[in-house]
Amino acid sequence: MATVSVYNIEGKEVGTMDLSDDVFGVEVNEHLVHKAVVSQLANKRQGTQKAKTRSEVSGGGRKPWRQKGTGHARQGSTRAPQWTGGGVVFAPVPRDYSVKMNKKEKRAALKSALSSKVEEKKFIVIDEMNFDEIKTKRFQEVLNNLNINKALVVLEDDNKNVEISARNIPDVKTAHTNTINVYDILKYNTVIATKAVVATIEEVYA
Repeated sequence: MATVSVYNIEGKEVGTMDLSDDVFGVEVNEHLVHKAVVSQLANKRQGTQKAKTRSEVSGGGRKPWRQKGTGHARQGSTRAPQWTGGGVVFAPVPRDYSVKMNKKEKRAALKSALSSKVEEKKFIVIDEMNFDEIKTKRFQEVLNNLNINKALVVLEDDNKNVEISARNIPDVKTAHTNTINVYDILKYNTVIATKAVVATIEEVYA
């Protein structure tokens, strides 16, 4: 069972916390982590790109000149790809780029990503983070106290003041326990979570 330090928003260590091996101590499955990232990025693609082939472009039904005797190369249509206004060779058509993963694979990939952050000592637990008002400067001070710049901050669902305070800070993204994903965990150098969030993650994903 991994044990991590618990900090307050001033950056001082105020205790320790044991993390569940079922979530934060699993063997990292690089194949599933890679598949999860590929799936997430592929599923973002709309797949609506479209261009017309020579069979779809209007016009060009008549042969532009006779086959022989003109000195020109032979041509069958003014809508062939080499002509201005002609069709596109191997034109893109609407398609579905999505990559499917079943629930067990998604869960295992997420556990692997979290476990890798714990192994790298880039999983920071804070006792609590509550702001009385929306203040970007105060959130930046918390990051400075923890000596962190690029971070994924996982918050409770009702923690609006902190969430909005972090909105304008570059290289910082906030998430909830039900919106964390493998891509974001790997993209940001450090994952920051409160003790309450860690308990919820262990309850949901154990």
